Amino acid sequence: MSLHLLKLCVGAESISDLEEWIEEQSLLRRRMGRPDEQTHTTRMVPKRVSEIVDGGSLYWVIKGQISARQRLTEIRPFTDADGIGRCHLVMEPVVVPVEPRPCRPFQGWRYLADKDKPRDIDGRSGDLGVMPEAMRRELAELGLL
Repeated sequence: MSLHLLKLCVGAESISDLEEWIEEQSLLRRRMGRPDEQTHTTRMVPKRVSEIVDGGSLYWVIKGQISARQRLTEIRPFTDADGIGRCHLVMEPVVVPVEPRPCRPFQGWRYLADKDKPRDIDGRSGDLGVMPEAMRRELAELGLL
């Protein structure tokens, strides 16, 4: 059973904002001649790395709701220029929408057990898969999803 991480997506108003940011960062890395891999830097290094990279994802909380996920491929600890330990969460650049679920703000990241993760929104999700994100968000806020 995989273990996942839960993190606030600060600055994003929607899943499309997150996807646009990922594309902009990818273009910037290519222009600078850097490897085109998406990473997110965090201060704390997860202790359960082997469980996370074995099929785990980073679930993004956007505007108070768990909204999307990206599969984690690697967790790379490093020491920054100031001597502070940090880590890169390396992710696939594909953003997968999930069934929205309310989530209170928190600092850093949290573990998310496989049994507690929201389901992906895909072709098998029926009307939910074609529903605009803003409508899904509003229905979830009303407790109707």
